[in-house]
Amino acid sequence: MGKAVQPSRNLEREIGEIVWLVDSEHLYDTTNIELKIQPDRLCEIDRKKQQCRDIGSGLGNFMGEDANPGTAKPQGNATGAPQPASQSGVATDRAAKSDAPNGESTRNQDQKPPATPQRRSIFIVAAIVALGILGFLGWLLFIGGDTAETHIELMGNIDVRQVNLAFKVDGRIDSLAVDEGDSVKTNDMIAMLDKHYFNDELRVLRAKRDNLAASVAKLEHGSRPQEIAQARAQTADRESALVKAKEDFHRAEGLVEKGGVSRQDFDRYHFALDSAQAQFNSAKESQRLVEIGPRQEDIDFAKALLNEQDATIAQSERRLGDADLVAPNDGIILTRARERGAIVQPGETVFALTLNSPVWARTYVNERDLGLIAPNLPVNVVTDSAPERPYFGNIGFISPTAEFTPKAVETRELRTDLVYRLRVVVDNPDGGLRQGMPVTIRVQLSQPRRRTFWEQVHYRVRSRLHMSH
Repeated sequence: MGKAVQPSRNLEREIGEIVWLVDSEHLYDTTNIELKIQPDRLCEIDRKKQQCRDIGSGLGNFMGEDANPGTAKPQGNATGAPQPASQSGVATDRAAKSDAPNGESTRNQDQKPPATPQRRSIFIVAAIVALGILGFLGWLLFIGGDTAETHIELMGNIDVRQVNLAFKVDGRIDSLAVDEGDSVKTNDMIAMLDKHYFNDELRVLRAKRDNLAASVAKLEHGSRPQEIAQARAQTADRESALVKAKEDFHRAEGLVEKGGVSRQDFDRYHFALDSAQAQFNSAKESQRLVEIGPRQEDIDFAKALLNEQDATIAQSERRLGDADLVAPNDGIILTRARERGAIVQPGETVFALTLNSPVWARTYVNERDLGLIAPNLPVNVVTDSAPERPYFGNIGFISPTAEFTPKAVETRELRTDLVYRLRVVVDNPDGGLRQGMPVTIRVQLSQPRRRTFWEQVHYRVRSRLHMSH
């Protein structure tokens, strides 16, 4: 049975003053390097970096002994009991190292450990990846194409413009002329309420208006000739009665002094004279009123009542007109919310209409490109489904305030960048632009501008992908 070999002072000096530990599996030096000895390899561990590096494929390579299986020594301790594999291997290597010549030990110490195949493979793969990245960037940036930018590309969407159509008056739905998906034009009648109640109300109001109109006309024409003649005749009659009353009074006045008429009869004649005088005066003033005609204030008051009735009739006529629901613009019926016979209240949605014209595209521009955008600037709008068929439009609105990029909008920059909202008014002659459709808006620059590095990379990748498709 073999016997455990203790390390000698010469071996410690030769391998760099290594201090052997009791467990015979680790050895440390004063440079924070830990050598972990295992039966099949030798691992060098840096205590500070906590990294392990193989410096040998076995104990035999490190100790300088020939790894000959025929020369293996039996493993055991002083008592003849077999030792553990780790302790036995360490003891054997220490003994072999102690018996080796000093020159061979020095050569093994100075010789650097050979690189393992695994490390060489990692270096080769890393070099290939680096060369591939450099080649790809060079292919993108320097092979075919100009680095100048002649237009700005903005990503956006067609705005969803929807109108909820409803009656402005209450009533029962009498008919519906369209259904979901139907196209309508401006002022097309699409629904109607029952109009019987509105027509009856309007007839009553018109009759009242005719009565007031006749009153106004009567006042404006004044008194008729017959009325004036009648007033004059009444005045003449009262004048005759007055003359007779005067004669009776004067006759009684002469007789009362002679005792021919009593004082009581005389007073009666005097009262009759005063009454005839008053009636004559009244008839005379009435004649003057008939001859002058109605007062101007009475005419104005009658006209005011007539105008009020006209306004009431206009409201009733408008209510009758509101019983017809018409399309405010060209579009497509998106939703039909009510059916024939339903009782609806004012403002209750009956149809939902999507507007076709004008078409608005919503997009965002960053601060770097904001100075190149101006209202009424012409732009081209293309879709993913037909990039070869552009639509023409212009910048209609630029937001005066900055905001964070919405999540639904994808731009080339980070979403946390501040951007400004734009509204683009687009011509849609063929109806190919659908609401909510993603579009690309191209703004032509007056002078070419050099792209940044990442803009060039993005442009080249998109160009190559487009060419591949």
